[in-house]
Amino acid sequence: MKKGNSNEEQCLGLHCQVGAQEKDRPIATTGLKSTECYSDNEDLFGDYDSIAGDSSFLAKMDDMELNLKGPCSDFRSERDPALEGHTGVRQPPEHPEPDFTALKMAKDLRNEDLSDSTFISSLRDQFFEDLPSSQLAFQQDVVKKAGQYQRCAASTPEVKVRDAGATPERKRQRRSMAEQLKRAMAGNASASSALASRTAVQKEAEVTKEMSVATHAMESTSNETDLGPFFGLPSKVKDLIGRLRGIQDLYEWQKTCLTLDSVQQRRNLIYSLPTSGGKTLVAEILILKELLCRKKNALLILPYISLVQEKVRGLAAFGLELGFLVEEYAGSKGRFPPVKRRTKTSLYIATIEKGHSLVNSLLENGRLDSIGLLVVDELHMLGEGNRGAVLEMALAKVLYVSKSTQIIGMSATLSNVVDLKEFLKADNYTNEFRPVQLKEYVKLKDSIYEIDPKEEHCFRLSRPLNFKYSSTMQKMDPDHIIALVTEVIPVHSCLVFCPTKKNCENVALMICKYLKKEYVQHREGEKAALLGDLRASGNGLLCPVLQKTVPYGLAYHHSGLTGDERRLVEEAYMAGALCLLTCTSTLAAGINLPARRVILRSPYVATDFLKRSQYKQMVGRAGRAGIDTSGESILILQEKDKLMAEKLVSAPMEKCNSNLLHDNGRGIQSLILSLIGLSITTTTEEVGEFMSATLLGVQEARTALEKSLWDITQDSVRFLIQKGLVAAVSPDLRNGTALTITKLGRATYKGSIDLTYSDLLYKDLSKGLESLMLNSFLHLVYLVTPYDMVSQCKPDWMIYFRQFSILSATEQKMTATVGVPESFVARKAAGQSVKKPVDTVAVNRLYLAMVLFSLLKETDLWSVADRFQLPRGFIQTLLNSASAFSSCVLHFTEELEEFWAYKALLTELTRRLTYCVQPELIPLMEVAGVLEGRAKQLYNCGYKTLAHVANADPNVLVQTMQNLSTRQANQIVASAKMLLTEKAEALQEEANDLLTLPPDLPSL
Repeated sequence: MKKGNSNEEQCLGLHCQVGAQEKDRPIATTGLKSTECYSDNEDLFGDYDSIAGDSSFLAKMDDMELNLKGPCSDFRSERDPALEGHTGVRQPPEHPEPDFTALKMAKDLRNEDLSDSTFISSLRDQFFEDLPSSQLAFQQDVVKKAGQYQRCAASTPEVKVRDAGATPERKRQRRSMAEQLKRAMAGNASASSALASRTAVQKEAEVTKEMSVATHAMESTSNETDLGPFFGLPSKVKDLIGRLRGIQDLYEWQKTCLTLDSVQQRRNLIYSLPTSGGKTLVAEILILKELLCRKKNALLILPYISLVQEKVRGLAAFGLELGFLVEEYAGSKGRFPPVKRRTKTSLYIATIEKGHSLVNSLLENGRLDSIGLLVVDELHMLGEGNRGAVLEMALAKVLYVSKSTQIIGMSATLSNVVDLKEFLKADNYTNEFRPVQLKEYVKLKDSIYEIDPKEEHCFRLSRPLNFKYSSTMQKMDPDHIIALVTEVIPVHSCLVFCPTKKNCENVALMICKYLKKEYVQHREGEKAALLGDLRASGNGLLCPVLQKTVPYGLAYHHSGLTGDERRLVEEAYMAGALCLLTCTSTLAAGINLPARRVILRSPYVATDFLKRSQYKQMVGRAGRAGIDTSGESILILQEKDKLMAEKLVSAPMEKCNSNLLHDNGRGIQSLILSLIGLSITTTTEEVGEFMSATLLGVQEARTALEKSLWDITQDSVRFLIQKGLVAAVSPDLRNGTALTITKLGRATYKGSIDLTYSDLLYKDLSKGLESLMLNSFLHLVYLVTPYDMVSQCKPDWMIYFRQFSILSATEQKMTATVGVPESFVARKAAGQSVKKPVDTVAVNRLYLAMVLFSLLKETDLWSVADRFQLPRGFIQTLLNSASAFSSCVLHFTEELEEFWAYKALLTELTRRLTYCVQPELIPLMEVAGVLEGRAKQLYNCGYKTLAHVANADPNVLVQTMQNLSTRQANQIVASAKMLLTEKAEALQEEANDLLTLPPDLPSL
């Protein structure tokens, strides 16, 4: 609760808005939370009845009112137990304090007959002269009533309230003077008086202005409760941040950002700083304020599943301590619409796609206003292809529909912030702060140059590179990577970014080949334990590259690793067991793994030259806050790349442009479909109005579009009509033409199905119903195999035929129904030509379905990868994509009555694809961050259910499980407790709904 005696912590935030004469006026509050906005006809003061310590007109009225008692009034001053403990409320004392002024007044006034007229006359001369007209009307009314009270006092004896003969008028307690004043101010705001002086008119104008400002502040903060000194949060939050994050104090920029007017007045905000500047902590504090002070839900959108899972683990402990829920929306996880909580608030942590689906489900159920705060990390993702288009859709809908949801965007790499500010209607805060100084270098031949944009060629010679290479070593390592990394490892950490996945593995092997044996002895026990864990995660199999590199403290990190391997490598690197990672550019955008030195093996990502934003993300990993005093990056250049590198290091950031027109306008088509389906827009004119408020609409004038946005919008509507997703009353699409969504259109947007594949999916599902095979999962798996993965795999025909041959007769019959007969596969395996044309999409899709089918039966990713001769990382990606697409297909079928049979079947299949482990491990795999290897450890140690893990002692877990740190154990237990609490709350809400009396219950 905000204190009324502090000039810096005004309850309504008035200190930054009212005139200078008001700054020293303390305002006391009752601390009671306002739950609704006030209209012009309501009490603008709400519960703020006491203005303690104020020498103003209102304060004098309150002071005297509490000490005066009219003879005609039946009012008796009593202590209100409901207000006990509220420092801002003046209560009648049970025992008078030994105040000599009070004693003297009691003696002097003992025999006096005091009434409202006494009070009025004592103030009349002082205040009537310059009162504004709106107050004169009130005072004249009070004077008139005071005269009536005096006549009453002369003729009427005092009557007790409980007198049986009391009239109803006498039973009612007289309103307090403050209450009358407030009612009169609300009712007579527009009253005028011919007697008003020029001074009164000026004063009235000033008061009216102040009241308008105050009302605006009350509307924006009336639902926010000040809970303590830590930016409005209790001290417990600061203690938790210190205990769980090791952060004892905030950086100055963080304090500045948290006290910006944009934050205090809940305006939208974009803030950008370099990588590792501490942006996330500011967002988390704002989220906690929303959850705890305003009692509203919050949505945090992150770009990758791994980041969502990491954040769910990290915030679960805060939720348990502070009493809110943390819900994961990634992959196939997430409930649509989310459970409506009566008593607890929820923090939804979602990927871009799941965040958009969540917004759609809340819009459909009229609950979008339950989201008080939407936070977007990596806001520059707006410019990243189809995913950027999805993010723009979600933000545009929130901006258009909800006026109470605040949007916070943060990013380390922003360029055209003016466009983004206009789109989000946001303020902007920028700071170049880095907790650790970053020094950027390039290596050219045998010399190191410091990057200095002020120099003519951007580079200034720093030092020659000291190394002693043999002729063989020079041939193996012409870029002198070994010399660069051995300057920092093993004492410090190093990241080496490579252009391709294969290059990551080759560089790691090359470095190990020339390292001394002393590197093997450094933290040898921890590296041996890591190898054991990696082998266990592969069911006894171990990657031969990691087997050679890990003993030296090195590993590679790219999408070719399984989820378990990636987690183990990341944890070992953060713990210091691994001192060097060779990685692709995706690590820079993913989980935070900082290093003392960052080396860019080449200025290319695959065959494309680096973008400025990619470069800044990579070098931004250099420097570990709290560990290093400085960080450094080294970009290795060839002479042919020097000119392009000069442009790279001195160029501004790339512009963040709308991607709604990406891939032939798929984004804008999907957006319009969902707008019509959600009834946000119902005519072509309304669609056009909405489109003008998108980022594409903002950038239309600055973008060289072949057509106007209005023409593009109309073309998109026509496309949706042709696809049978939207219906129009009039075919000419005039401005007022009404648009409605078809059943197929509704299923498409609710299932988040790509418009390219919606009609194909409907056709496949309809055909599947004719001969659906239920004695095997193969047919269902085929139906949920992602269409967009088909082009990424070229079948090995011998393996294809071998796997085809072991299918049962029923399964082989099913393959023929989808268009892949055995004879075709046999001919391809034998190298013979096939005369009869076959659908190649169906052929490749069935091949991927057989991979998934084998994985479901064996749950051993390594053996399946070996059998199909596919990278285990690709199979991991295929599995994740299939589980997400299966969830989409499930929502698609729920909207179409003819597909009712799929609902139960796909629910179970989605669950199996999500975890793809033995059934007994699934409850443990539901815990955020617990993958198969860790689930097996927990199960073997006796923790076989979610309740077991939720009630486990972290210290016991550390002692009974190998290679589990205390931090990891605490996160696992906290995540399990949060998930258990969430499930229990959902069941409780369901029970409450069942027991609630229906509002439309018929009655006599």
